[in-house]
Amino acid sequence: MDVINHRDAAPFTTVDGSTIRELMAHRNSAIRNQSLAEARLPVGKATIPHHHKVTEEIYYILSGTALMTLGNEARPVGPGDAIAIPPGQRHTIENTGSEELVFLCTCAPGYEHGDTFLE
Repeated sequence: MDVINHRDAAPFTTVDGSTIRELMAHRNSAIRNQSLAEARLPVGKATIPHHHKVTEEIYYILSGTALMTLGNEARPVGPGDAIAIPPGQRHTIENTGSEELVFLCTCAPGYEHGDTFLE
């Protein structure tokens, strides 16, 4: 049984500039076809606009507020919001609040640096 606490997952910076802790993925568990990470963005920061050719993502906001942009559409998001990000869709998230933005990110297939293309 794989049980990983976020305190035991080493943080790293992704190609788009967010800091994540990979909670479950092929690198640290029996999971092979998806990944789950906790992502954090400081106040006033944003990820670099990017897309993934293969990977679809879901962001789930835990705390903080942000502006989520998918393609040409932007909208405010906050705790409890889930955002679908299809493969090939340009996206970025900007922390517009007064506290650190914390969100979960699921990827299928699992996150790989090589499937992140900056725009």
